[in-house]
Amino acid sequence: MNRKQKRNLIRIIVSAVLIILLKFVSCDGILRFLLYMVPYLIIGYDILIKALKGIKNRQPFDESLLMAVATIGAIALALYENGDYVEAIAVMLFYQIGEWFQSYAVGKSRKNITELMDIRPDYANIEKEDGQLEQVDPDEVETGTIIVVQPGEKVPIDGIVTEGHTSLNTGALTGESLPREAGPGDEVISGCININGLIKLKTTKEFGESTVSKILDLVENASSRKSKSEDFITKFARIYTPAVVIGALVLAVVPPLYLMLATGSAAWGDWIYRALTFLVISCPCALVISIPLSFFAGIGGASKQGILIKGSNYLETLSQTKTVVFDKTGTLTQGVFKVTAVHSENTDDTELLHLAAHVERYSTHPIANSLRAAYPNEADECSVENVEEIAGHGIRAEVNGDVVCVGNSKMMDSVGAKWKDCECAGTIIHVAVNGEYRGHIVISDVIKPNSKEAVEKLRNAGVRKTVMLTGDGIKTAESVAKEIDIDEVYAELLPADKVTKVEELLEKSKNSKDKLAFVGDGINDAPVLSRADIGIAMGAMGSDAAIEAADIVLMDDDPVKISKAIKISKKCIGIVNQNIWIALGVKLICLALGALGIANMWAAIFADVGVMIIAVLNAVRALFVDKL
Repeated sequence: MNRKQKRNLIRIIVSAVLIILLKFVSCDGILRFLLYMVPYLIIGYDILIKALKGIKNRQPFDESLLMAVATIGAIALALYENGDYVEAIAVMLFYQIGEWFQSYAVGKSRKNITELMDIRPDYANIEKEDGQLEQVDPDEVETGTIIVVQPGEKVPIDGIVTEGHTSLNTGALTGESLPREAGPGDEVISGCININGLIKLKTTKEFGESTVSKILDLVENASSRKSKSEDFITKFARIYTPAVVIGALVLAVVPPLYLMLATGSAAWGDWIYRALTFLVISCPCALVISIPLSFFAGIGGASKQGILIKGSNYLETLSQTKTVVFDKTGTLTQGVFKVTAVHSENTDDTELLHLAAHVERYSTHPIANSLRAAYPNEADECSVENVEEIAGHGIRAEVNGDVVCVGNSKMMDSVGAKWKDCECAGTIIHVAVNGEYRGHIVISDVIKPNSKEAVEKLRNAGVRKTVMLTGDGIKTAESVAKEIDIDEVYAELLPADKVTKVEELLEKSKNSKDKLAFVGDGINDAPVLSRADIGIAMGAMGSDAAIEAADIVLMDDDPVKISKAIKISKKCIGIVNQNIWIALGVKLICLALGALGIANMWAAIFADVGVMIIAVLNAVRALFVDKL
């Protein structure tokens, strides 16, 4: 609870106590009026000031004016009739109670955003020549600089570990409770907290382009993108407020004038009281406050789970998603190629890997990295000479005097080796020694362990169709799709082909409210992310272009979070719709009762403040998304 909330709570308590005490004070006339004005001004002075400022700035039609006119009018009637000022003060008191609940709820949901803002680093450590650390502004650190991150400090800029081992707390970024281990060669994103070991990083980006800066920018700008529901409420309030003021004036003047002309008796006081009650009932606080608050709470709850949603309009669209289209590499798979099978001929599997790793020793190709990783002891006493890379075929080298060829079927044909095909999905690397075929190695992208679970949970969340698009061959694509149970798969696609395919899928659903989401991580996915109804990017290892083009960013690259995001959006939209129906339904009923003289000021208080409190408390439920 902040200082302003505490101050307002004290005002509420003091005013309530004074009203109760004044019930036991016996006095009349001007003294009674002055005594009751003390709690009224304590609880309502700020509302009166806001109303006057609104009139001065020619923007009078808001809830402050409605409260001011209603309560001042009720006080005037009480002064004229029976001196009972409690109703007028109670209206202002309960209105302020509702405002306090709203302020507290906003503060509660804002806490998640504030915690996220705490990831902003204050400094970066640069080691000087004498070994001392110098703290500098992260903005001043250039790409390629070695920085030092001590235990307990935030990682200020994205980089690669060059020295040291540690555990990293990534909770503020990903919502993941378990620490992640990091050592030499590992990529580390800014915003993590170094838990226990001193590490040195070589920065790979400038601070303005680093993960932490982009996250903060996304969160800070999220509220600027309003949903259709919020736009509706804003336009509704602009028309609704002046309409009810005019309606109240008509109610106060027209019926008594008619009665005076028809019967000679006007009962002005009764109709003015009805008009003031009408004003209190009509205050649109519940709608104006609770709808944006519901979206704000939903975005805050999602961010706590490592799901960054760039605006409430995207949250609303996500709730209507029925088709999810995936890129394969880096999204459903790890994007890291590994040896998944070894089939040898006239030798053993280890020797086959040994020969292939030797030949690929100096290559920087991802396939070469995979072979060296599968046989980490390749730097032995063997002699490797005359290494020659043949474009489109593979690599040839002399290993201990033998000519070893490692490559595709074209290379095998060129040296006369009778190669054998393989049914395994992936890239097939053939090996021949002195023209004699020795076998082949299968290298493939490894499926993420939770990809199948992600697809299953999407169906449970209401997604009707899952699609995978990839530039890989059809054999590999179908193998991955079958393993994780994807409905449709399209292979051998260029980036432009992916856009075309998404447009075809969008065309099929253009006559319905169903939306299509695309999930990707690479630079080549940026055009598709922009074209889809909702673009979802992998934030940890995804490219900057993909994160920039996306509407939603998953900070830990976990595809299971997609279904969670959909469930959060559906819960949030459900709460928004509940609040709209509750607020409008109760208002319309009470407005009719107020106009007929059946509902008094106390009913008006419930219709205004009571409904607002109910709506605000309902909106806060959007924060609680852990169990979705």
